[in-house]
Amino acid sequence: MANQDAPPSRLTTSAGAPVADNQNSLTAGERGPILLQDWQLIEKLAHQNRERIPERVVHAKGWGAHGVLRVTGDISHLTCASVLQAGTETPVIARFSTVAGERGAADHERDVRGFALKFYTQEGNWDLVGNNTPVFFVRDPLKFPDFIRTQKRHPRTHLRSATAMWDFWSLSPESLHQVTTLFSDRGLPASPMHMNGYGSHTYSLWNDKGERVWVKFHFKTRQGHRHYTNAEAEAIVGRTREGYQETLFGAIEAGDFPQWTVKLQVMTQGQAEAFPFNPFDVTKVWPQSDFPPIDIGVLELNRNPGNYFTEIEQLAFSPSNLVRGIGHSPDRMLQARVFSYADAHRYRLGTHYEALPVNRPRCPVHHYHQDGAMRFFDNMPNPDAYYEPNSFGGPREDASFAEPPLDLHGPGARFDHRDGNDDFSQPRALFLLFDGAQRERLFANIAAAMKDVPACITERQIELFRQVHPAFGAGVSTALDMLDPPF
Repeated sequence: MANQDAPPSRLTTSAGAPVADNQNSLTAGERGPILLQDWQLIEKLAHQNRERIPERVVHAKGWGAHGVLRVTGDISHLTCASVLQAGTETPVIARFSTVAGERGAADHERDVRGFALKFYTQEGNWDLVGNNTPVFFVRDPLKFPDFIRTQKRHPRTHLRSATAMWDFWSLSPESLHQVTTLFSDRGLPASPMHMNGYGSHTYSLWNDKGERVWVKFHFKTRQGHRHYTNAEAEAIVGRTREGYQETLFGAIEAGDFPQWTVKLQVMTQGQAEAFPFNPFDVTKVWPQSDFPPIDIGVLELNRNPGNYFTEIEQLAFSPSNLVRGIGHSPDRMLQARVFSYADAHRYRLGTHYEALPVNRPRCPVHHYHQDGAMRFFDNMPNPDAYYEPNSFGGPREDASFAEPPLDLHGPGARFDHRDGNDDFSQPRALFLLFDGAQRERLFANIAAAMKDVPACITERQIELFRQVHPAFGAGVSTALDMLDPPF
């Protein structure tokens, strides 16, 4: 809290000139028109017109906080990444979000939640961009823009379209796993603290010997899982549209710091080649019975941002931000996001978005990027060394940070992502985990979301549910009939 007894500082313009009167515009006489000469008024109005920046195309509504990653498990045999060595503590900032809604959407809507982390390591920033679900709706990035359009507003009605959503999903069987998760109890978490986080994609770790393993990151909530029904969430939205922000901000302000246990699934190259399906397919999970998660540390959030806009709205994550010892995989969706995330930030925030304080690495930065809008920093102490290679002592490459080559043999090299893919077994395994009450809520949630969708689309989707499990299709069909009983 600010010190109420401290003397106020002097109000100035953005150029530093003291302001004599901030209550009255400059006019030509007592009743005359306002003068263009009133440069203080012009500055305030012009700045207000520019206070907003484009919202994120997806994940527009978000909540975040600062914290720390404490690594306790020894995985030095798997990776040379300094951030993942036992005993290290690394500053981190997290942002949680909904996927479909705009920046002003209600927090408590049934949707996938983003779970994004930026680690300020000694060797640069590492960004891990994931969700509260271990899978995603599509496995090929060529389908991603179309999928997102189905989550946004109809071009003519300017309303969200259930028809578009279910039409796309019913024509994309690969979405079944994520759809089943979304409409289950876990599709509406009570707060950011009461949900898990997942890197979702397959990443890789490599050690000083150049040996690589494939990994999946898990963040298991230590607060316990809590979820709302649609009716409970609607009641909260009737009271506040900012339920997540209130809960997360309030808990941290009160010193009740949320924590997650950080876990890792590990798969060798040999195991990947022998795997019965593509291990880089983001619509599928690795069975934990075959690849048990190992504990490696704790993520704790313990400080609220001082300014939401500068620290959360301008916060920019990208899977292209990796550090030595951590690598990508042939996951098609991940490969596309390596480009699309950073490109979105260059459009939304500007060419030099990574020089903004919240995105700036905590280690020295040396590059040859030039000029562009908002170039407000100088990272070239030698003005003659503005290109590379040069003879003037400019920064040089360091081969010791080179990543070993990716082995692209095995099931990840398939050309057609639909060929021979089983989109039903894993949703079936998930469905069979639900007890009777959980299934009834699943059926009811899906039926409510399908209300008023054309019958040809609902029938096609129900047939996909039947292929997952006959009881799944029958349950959704019955729930739909209860919403609109036949005459």
